[in-house]
Amino acid sequence: MGMLLYSFGLLLALWITAPYWLLHMLFYGKYREGLSERLGQVPERLTSAVRGRRTVWIHAVSVGELIAVSGVAQSLQQLHPDLAIVVSTTTRTSQRLARARFGPERVFYFPLDFAWMVRRYLRALQPVMLVLAETELWPRLLHESRQAGVEIVIVNGRISDRSLPRYRALHRLWQPFVQSLKHVLAQSQEDAQRFAEIGVRKDCITVSGNLKYDVRVPRDSALPKALRAALPAGAKVIVAGSTLDKEEAMLLDAFTRELQAVPELVLILAPRHPERFAAVAALLTQRGLPWVRRTLWAHTPAHIAPGSVVLLDSIGELAGVYALASVAFVGGSLVPSGGHNPLEPAQFGVPILTGTHTQNFRGIMSALLMEDAIAVTSPQELHATLHRLLTSAEAAAMGQRAYTVFEQQTGAFERTLGVLEAVLQARNAVEALETAR
Repeated sequence: MGMLLYSFGLLLALWITAPYWLLHMLFYGKYREGLSERLGQVPERLTSAVRGRRTVWIHAVSVGELIAVSGVAQSLQQLHPDLAIVVSTTTRTSQRLARARFGPERVFYFPLDFAWMVRRYLRALQPVMLVLAETELWPRLLHESRQAGVEIVIVNGRISDRSLPRYRALHRLWQPFVQSLKHVLAQSQEDAQRFAEIGVRKDCITVSGNLKYDVRVPRDSALPKALRAALPAGAKVIVAGSTLDKEEAMLLDAFTRELQAVPELVLILAPRHPERFAAVAALLTQRGLPWVRRTLWAHTPAHIAPGSVVLLDSIGELAGVYALASVAFVGGSLVPSGGHNPLEPAQFGVPILTGTHTQNFRGIMSALLMEDAIAVTSPQELHATLHRLLTSAEAAAMGQRAYTVFEQQTGAFERTLGVLEAVLQARNAVEALETAR
């Protein structure tokens, strides 16, 4: 009865919000790509890739989750070359990155959480294990996977402040689904407690740490090298990453004001969503600032003049570019969106600046704030805080403290890989015993 009510509620929600989805499909092209896969059509390339092989299905909703689990997935593949590891994501940006990392034949859009759609993928893939990143708790997927005998593991698990009240209110509904989880690897002790509160068995929960602390990016990859060579001597660089609507205008205001004090300043601006690249380009033109697109600049690299803006209109390159920063601003935080990952710049020991809306990275922010390793600002104080970080000797020490926090928190990778290995080995032992019978 519970599953029927859930399916009816999901169908009703889709019906009510249909104008929104259709509008974005028609005018912005969003959600159009991969629509058939979202509706349960299993692509032939995927069935060919898994045919005759044992499969592990990994789901990472967006870019941050995908980057966090990529190393574990790749190591698992090296340890078990016989496995077919397939990856689903939800967003277009994460799809592109996943295809680049795992090959397009093993990557697909996550289906809507209806029985006939989920069952099609489970029948086609026949996974021995389903790995869900962070908090992708879809009732129908959990129910159908349990019915199919799939081992379900949550990695890098967390429950946000915003989600927790909803899970608590629906505790009785959630309990039958989450009790089917084989293991939950929580980011922190607080997250572990939250999983227990919504009904996960305590003996299934382990505090593994945050995989995002174990993501390492080369300092001297191709783009940072090329940009470093093109920057003016003695330039100071603001790298503003994962910015959202309204944040670019605030940053440009602060950048323009700061040029009066630091004329050798350069801004590298990386919007979070590719569909906004054109809008940000139009904003830069409107402001009359000298600027270049990374994708065009790459064909004919030229000197980047002081006072210029570089629009990073590419995918998967931001993390390495943070190595160039005199100050790194982490977006999604000046507006109420929950923030993005401050660890990407922390690994390079650069001073980090963020807004006040950082609840999506509660544990990471707590660790950085405890060591005075990050600066937090409001929109009103953005320019003053930027100026202080660009001109103060203390900023370098703050960046080094952020690097120390990053180094001290590593280890989640080994713990996560160890649990996944144990689950696979236990599954192999059971299958071998059943075959012997």
